[in-house]
Amino acid sequence: MAYTGTAAGSYAEVYAGWKADPEGFWMQAAQDIDWDKTPSTALNASRAPFYEWFTDGMVNTCWNAVDRHVEAGRGSQLAIIHDSPVTRTKHSITYEELRNRVASLAGALRAKGVEKGDRVLIYMPMVPEALEAMLACARLGAIHSVVFGGFAANELAVRIDDCKPKAIIAASCGIEPSRVIHYKPLLDGAIEMAAHKPDFCVIFQREQEVAKLIEGRDVSWHGFQYGVEPADCVPVSGDHPAYILYTSGTTGAPKGVVRPTGGHLVALNWTMKNVYNVEAGDVFWAASDVGWVVGHSYICYGPLIAGCTTVVFEGKPVGTPDAGTFWRVIAEHKVKSFFTAPTALRAIKRVDPQAKLMADYDLRHLQALYLAGERADPDTINWAKDALKIPVIDHWWQTETGWAIAANPLGIEELPIKIGSPSVPMPGYDVQVLDEGGHPVPAGTLGAIAVKLPLPPGTLPTLWNAEERFKKSYLTTFPGYYETGDAGYIDEDGYLYIMARTDDVINVAGHRLSTGAMEEVLAGHPDVAECAVIGVADALKGQSPLGFLCLNSGSDRAEADVIKECVALVRDKIGPVADFKRACVVDRLPKTRSGKILRSTMVKIADSEPFKAPATIEDPTVLNEIKTALQTLGLAQG
Repeated sequence: MAYTGTAAGSYAEVYAGWKADPEGFWMQAAQDIDWDKTPSTALNASRAPFYEWFTDGMVNTCWNAVDRHVEAGRGSQLAIIHDSPVTRTKHSITYEELRNRVASLAGALRAKGVEKGDRVLIYMPMVPEALEAMLACARLGAIHSVVFGGFAANELAVRIDDCKPKAIIAASCGIEPSRVIHYKPLLDGAIEMAAHKPDFCVIFQREQEVAKLIEGRDVSWHGFQYGVEPADCVPVSGDHPAYILYTSGTTGAPKGVVRPTGGHLVALNWTMKNVYNVEAGDVFWAASDVGWVVGHSYICYGPLIAGCTTVVFEGKPVGTPDAGTFWRVIAEHKVKSFFTAPTALRAIKRVDPQAKLMADYDLRHLQALYLAGERADPDTINWAKDALKIPVIDHWWQTETGWAIAANPLGIEELPIKIGSPSVPMPGYDVQVLDEGGHPVPAGTLGAIAVKLPLPPGTLPTLWNAEERFKKSYLTTFPGYYETGDAGYIDEDGYLYIMARTDDVINVAGHRLSTGAMEEVLAGHPDVAECAVIGVADALKGQSPLGFLCLNSGSDRAEADVIKECVALVRDKIGPVADFKRACVVDRLPKTRSGKILRSTMVKIADSEPFKAPATIEDPTVLNEIKTALQTLGLAQG
C-alpha cells in the first residue's frame, strides 16, 4: 500500500516511477556519480537472493566525495567543521585541504603495503582525522572497518580476527566530559588477544595524551606521512566492498555488514537532496559518531558526496557545557539540516523542559530536524516541534540498509506529518507487514515488517565471510523478503508505524501487544522524561508488562503518585487488555553508546536469568540499579 498524494512531481509519482521501472530509476540516479566506467546495467540478479548493483561499473568513492568538488572549482568551500566542546577547540578544513590531507595519508598507507582489497581497522574518536582515515582507505580501494572508539579490548580483538586488517589506524585517546579514555592500552590489549596481527598501526597522537609507541609496529600519524608521494584514486568495481561495519548479533558474535561501493555512492547521493533537502554548499550535521552507521552515511560520506559541509561534533547533548550546546552548534555554523537520535533530545528535554536555552540562539537557518536510531515518541517530537517551529521528521532505517527505509522526503514533497510514524517507504523499498506465515496483513494490523527483495542500492548484499549467516539472519523466515526484525503496521494512507523490535512484541494472555505503544502513552505523562516497557514472565498470562520511568529534572511529585497515574493512563489509552499494573521509577535506563535501550537485557534481569552486559553498553553500573529497582517489586531474584 503506498501513499496516495497526487501533487505534481510528488512523492507518489516518484515512488510509482521507481516501482514501474526499478532499474531505470537507479540508472538515472547513477548519472549523478562520476564513474571511471559507467555500469551497463543496474541490478545483477545472477546470484539471487544475493542481489548486487552496478557490478560492472568502475568508480572511486574518495574521488566522488572530495576530488570532484575541487576539480569543479569549489576547493575553497568548507568540507569539515570540527566543533569540540570537550577540548574547547574548533577548526575547519576546505575541500582542497581535505584532498591534500587524504592523498598524503593514502600515499603513506600505500608505501607501507596497503592495497586494493586490504582491510584497515579504524579506532578513533570524533576528530576530522577519523574521516580522513576512512577516505584514505576509499582512495586506495582498501576496505575500512571502523570500530567505535573506546570499545573494550576483547570486542576489538573479535573484530580484528574477523576482518583481518593489514593495518590499524587509531588515536591515542578519546575525551569524555569528565575523563580521558585511553585508546592505546585498549588497542595493545586487543592485538595481544587477537590471533590475527596487523602489519602496522598508525597512531594519531592527541595533545591530551601522548601514547607510547611499540617499536617496529607502531608509527605516528604525521611521522609516517613525511616525504611520501600522495596517492591518486584507485577505481574499483561497483560491487567492491567500501567498508565492513559490525553490528550486534543475537549469538554474541558481531555481524560484519558489507557496504558495496557503487550502490553506496548512488543511494547516499540520492538521499541528500531527496530526503534531507540539502545540496552542495549547505551545512549538514548528524550528531552521531563515526563508529555507527549514521556516522558512516551522514557524517562522512553522504554530505561530502553531495558537496555539503559536514559538522564533526565532539561533545554530548548535555554537559558540554549545558543543554544548549546543540542549539549553539546549529546557530554558529548555520546548519540547514540536523539529524540526531530521540535519546539525545530526551536528554535535553529532561534538563531543559521549557527549552529556555534555545532562546539564546539564532536558529533561522535550520529547516528541518531528523530523528532516527530508535522509536521517536510523540511527546519528544511535539516538544521539539513546538520549540523549533520547523518540521520534525522521524525516519526509519538500519545498519544493514545504510539509509532510510521510510522517511518524509522533504526534497521531493513535504508530506503531512503523522506523529508516531516515520512516514512512507522510500523508492527502492517495497515494505510489507506480514503475519507469522508470511502473508500480508490488512491495514492497521500489527505484524512483522519485511521488505520485498531485491533491496535497493547501498544496502547490504551479504555479511563479511558469512553468507550462510546472512541468509539465516535475514532471508529465511519470509522467503523472498528481507526480515527487518521490527514489528509494526501500515495505516490506510500507506504510512508505516514501527512499534517495537519483533522480540519486544509481548504476549499477554494470548493478546499480542506492542511495548512501544505503551511507552508512547507513558512518555505523554508530564512528569516522565523517558521510559521503557518490557514483558516479564508471568505464570498465569505468559507475559506481563512492566514500566520503567525516568522523571524530569526538578519534578517534586511523589513517585507513587506518578506510577499510579501512569498505570491509569495505559489502562485508559490501551485498555485493560494491556494488563499494565506495575512500574518503577529509575534515575536512568541502560543504553548502548548509540542510545538504544537494552530492553532484552532488562528482561533477563527481571526474569532472574543469567545475563552479560553487552559490549555496546554505555555504563554497565546502571544494570545494578535496574536490578535493585526490580527486586523491590519482587523480581530479579538470585
